[in-house]
Amino acid sequence: MTVRVLIVDDHTLFRSGLETLLERHEIEVMATAGNGREGFMLAQDINPDVVLLDMRMPEMSGLEVLVGLRSCGFTMPIVMLTTSNEERDLLECLRNGANGYLLKDMEPSELVTALRDIVDGKTVVAPELAGTLARIVQGDVAEEKDDEDSSPFPELTNREQEILCLLAEGQSNKVIARNLGISDGTVKLHVKSILRKLELHSRVEAAVMAVEKNFCHRNRDKD
Repeated sequence: MTVRVLIVDDHTLFRSGLETLLERHEIEVMATAGNGREGFMLAQDINPDVVLLDMRMPEMSGLEVLVGLRSCGFTMPIVMLTTSNEERDLLECLRNGANGYLLKDMEPSELVTALRDIVDGKTVVAPELAGTLARIVQGDVAEEKDDEDSSPFPELTNREQEILCLLAEGQSNKVIARNLGISDGTVKLHVKSILRKLELHSRVEAAVMAVEKNFCHRNRDKD
């Protein structure tokens, strides 16, 4: 399957080199953009399979482009490709719907594999950030303490709560379907319902919310 990519990065040499690299691996680069605003407009015009976004860019940052596209209802995978290994940047991007957070110094073969995994529905974070992601999952990142009464989770059915916790573990729809003995289509319907009830744009946002609020641990404690 051909993967069609939009590259948004303000460094001309990096942009050009990345385009050449991807096309050598049979990944089609539909277009490139040199700043965030241009990338935001192009993503809406050409609707690529994947948007590759730098974090620090003129006119609009990568995070602003990400938030803008999700706010407009775009659901294509959006991947941050950056030099920033800051915990805050990783958390903000995942919270706002990024499907991947990759570092620019990763091996070319790893980048290509990560892009294909992301198109297949996985969330991929650079291996170097595994420790950071683990701290987030373990709840070491400061959480907002909401009242139990205002929690959106009680609106979810038991099956939706079960699927949300599997999303939080990073499982794809296919793996969830296999584990629960249901079809991929049924999982997709449940995920859509979860996102609607939680007023979120992507499965990554739902997973991050579940982790931040320690939802799955609380559910297990109740059992």
